[in-house]
Amino acid sequence: MNILTKHIKSVRGKLLLTLCIVVISIVLFLIIVNSVLLEQYYLYSKSNKLESVYNTINLYYNGQIYIANIEEELDKTSINNDFDIIIKDQNDVAVYMSNKDFLSNVKIFVEFWGANRNEENKVIEKTDKMQIVNAKDSETKINYILLSGRLDNGYSMYIRMPMTSIKESVRISNSFLYTIAGIVIIIGGIAILYISKSFSKPISELNNIAKKLTKLDFSHRYVIDGDDEINELGASINEMSEKLEKTINQLRNANIELERDIEKKSKIDEMRKSFISDVSHELKTPIALIQGYSEGLLENINSDPESRNFYAEVILDESNKMDKMVKQLLELTKLEYEQREFNNTEFNIVELEKEIVRSSKVMLDDKNADIIFDTPEVINVFADDFYISQIITNYLTNAIKHVKEINGEKYIKITNTLLQEGHKVRVTVFNTGDNIASENLNRVWNRFFKVDEARNREDGGSGIGLSIVRAIMNNYGNDFGVENKPNGVEFYFEIDLK
Repeated sequence: MNILTKHIKSVRGKLLLTLCIVVISIVLFLIIVNSVLLEQYYLYSKSNKLESVYNTINLYYNGQIYIANIEEELDKTSINNDFDIIIKDQNDVAVYMSNKDFLSNVKIFVEFWGANRNEENKVIEKTDKMQIVNAKDSETKINYILLSGRLDNGYSMYIRMPMTSIKESVRISNSFLYTIAGIVIIIGGIAILYISKSFSKPISELNNIAKKLTKLDFSHRYVIDGDDEINELGASINEMSEKLEKTINQLRNANIELERDIEKKSKIDEMRKSFISDVSHELKTPIALIQGYSEGLLENINSDPESRNFYAEVILDESNKMDKMVKQLLELTKLEYEQREFNNTEFNIVELEKEIVRSSKVMLDDKNADIIFDTPEVINVFADDFYISQIITNYLTNAIKHVKEINGEKYIKITNTLLQEGHKVRVTVFNTGDNIASENLNRVWNRFFKVDEARNREDGGSGIGLSIVRAIMNNYGNDFGVENKPNGVEFYFEIDLK
């Protein structure tokens, strides 16, 4: 029942139902017209015909139309029109009759015509010389259209036409209309099902697109193949879909930006708290040293010049360390908040590495460590040479600080390897020595993280260098990291080629 209701409510069902109602209404209208008006029209038409025949025959007998054989012409008229005709002279003698039975009933019909005593007898037309009535034979129960009239020459003329044919015609016509109605409904139904499919298909497609739009799916578009109303609707839906997609994408982007801003603000708050905590912790020792040695100088604990110079050197050294740490923190903060603009240029990274090694020669000699290069002579990269030099310097400084003799070998190795993709080069700095504890491999990139607090203070390290490396590489979006090797530690980073 639900399926039937659904089909009736569909466009195809409504079209089919509409067609059936229209066809049935037209057929009923024609049947009513046939039943009510056709017989009246028939009477009117035949009355006109009878009157026309009467006038023509009158012209025959008064000589206005010459006919060689009047009886032969009357026979033709009688046969062609299915009339019974009788013509009598002044003495009431029949001079022509097409049907003898009609002659025997003429007196009875004359009575009917004259007196018009039967209620079923109806006068259709009446003049001074002629009258036409619709009468019913009381014996045969047959209806006739009867004309009686007087000719100009004094003859009387009677014409009879049976009404049975018209009633039968109406019955046959109505029966034919029933048949036609059935055929039209069947053929029209098939045609409507086929035609409605071509109409309902684009409507169904538009409906499916509209449903997808409610789910924010803008991947479908209506294919325009004409300029009718449905295609105009499809074009409007396509335009609406494009505008909705554009607007929603803008809202999504705005939402993403808002989420980023919120996340960035949250991150800033966390970093601010961490920064204050870390700085407070890191500055505690140098401030305490400066304070202690300053008080010693003021109180002249050691009055000899050598001791005072030592106190002053300690204060200066700790001040320099604090100054260096603050500058590094400021640089790190700008890098982490992407407030630095890189001046990317093309340069030979091998030459830069060798220059940094030359500037670190004193530290290398102090550690008595060999330096090894495994690289082509020229590798042109595209980056900011200042920040790349900071990365290499940090890696090399850490390697020098932690290099140890392992299995009779003590060296630092710098390697440049072209990656298979052909767009980047991997720079590695390896030093022989102790491995980093596995739990610290990821922590070394955190600010102020120090594997060995005592050694880092002795060597002047602040624990910020690798954090700066991480910030620089995050800005470039390239890979970096640290790996433990069998006889040492290897730091690496990647950089774009020319």
